[in-house]
Amino acid sequence: MDFTPKRRTTNIILLISAFVIVSLILWNTNVFFDQFKDEERKKVEIWANALKEVQQSSVDEELGNLPLVVIANNTSTPMILVNDDGTLKTHNIKDEIAADSTKIVTLIKKFSSENEPIEIVSEGDILQVLYYGNSEVLNKLKFYPIALLLIILLFGTVIYYIFKSNRIAEQNKLWAGMAKETAHQIGTPLTSLMGWSELLKTENINEEITVEIQKDISRLETITERFSKIGSIPELKAHNIVAETNMAFEYLKRRSSKLVHFSFETDFDEIPVLLNTPLYNWSIENLVKNGIDAMKGKGNIGIQIEKKGANVLILISDTGHGIAKTDFNDIFTPGYTTKKRGWGLGLSLVKRIIEEYHNGKIRVLSSSKEGTIMQISLKIIK
Repeated sequence: MDFTPKRRTTNIILLISAFVIVSLILWNTNVFFDQFKDEERKKVEIWANALKEVQQSSVDEELGNLPLVVIANNTSTPMILVNDDGTLKTHNIKDEIAADSTKIVTLIKKFSSENEPIEIVSEGDILQVLYYGNSEVLNKLKFYPIALLLIILLFGTVIYYIFKSNRIAEQNKLWAGMAKETAHQIGTPLTSLMGWSELLKTENINEEITVEIQKDISRLETITERFSKIGSIPELKAHNIVAETNMAFEYLKRRSSKLVHFSFETDFDEIPVLLNTPLYNWSIENLVKNGIDAMKGKGNIGIQIEKKGANVLILISDTGHGIAKTDFNDIFTPGYTTKKRGWGLGLSLVKRIIEEYHNGKIRVLSSSKEGTIMQISLKIIK
């Protein structure tokens, strides 16, 4: 992603600000958690002291049971009061749990790990031990930072993909606009060339000259048609992909250096596929040209067509310098190029034509210092 220095600085500031805000929230939550935990302990200690005072005083039985009633009526902090001999005195947990001695022992261990038990001591003797656990509010508060981070991560991901989608949409509009404008600009001199071509045919000149001029005019018409289709949904019709691929391949073969050896292999005369021929031929030409550039104008380049299940595979191979495995996906990214004068649009256009317009797949099948094989996969018409 390419950013200007100003935009890069803004992004760094936003990132640091977000980190500081999240850190402050987490720190504040941790402080609040500790304070809340301390308040709960003070409350429990007050109950324990009240129980101790009542047991040491000579008051009637009703008053003596008051602390036990307070504990039983407390529904926020789970408590278990145990006598010095290990017998259960009172509690505020569910009766079915209290009836099971194994569960009581497990719960006491859990409470001990959460909070230090409070001993009720009289004249040096331990009368009872009060075990208590974290309240439901405290347990929920403990997971609040994690939930907060997940929410922030979710919102951040959504915002990222929204901005990314908008950026891609803007790029697509830009490329489509440039393509259509290019088609429009070519159209004006092309119309003039067609007129001059017709005029030359009436003159007494070598017919081969006008034939070659007509070929170049036809080529310009094809280029104009290709660019005009970028950004719009192309019409797909049934075509023989063997013939169409060979046609594009032969066109480049006739116009390439004799130092490049071309080979076309297939066991099939006809394989029907839904195609937009101008765009598909453009893809083949781009891949072949890339192969020729990778070989620096000298080597072997070939196309092999084969069937695999319901798909037809078009393999374009060259004997160039190869592509690093880490770049297999990057080469299809708009703007990515290893050429000094390249725009990095060729393969990104090929990927869009094959995958978005033809619902096919394109990938680097293999690559090494001995060469590269690109693979196109398209559905066969049944």
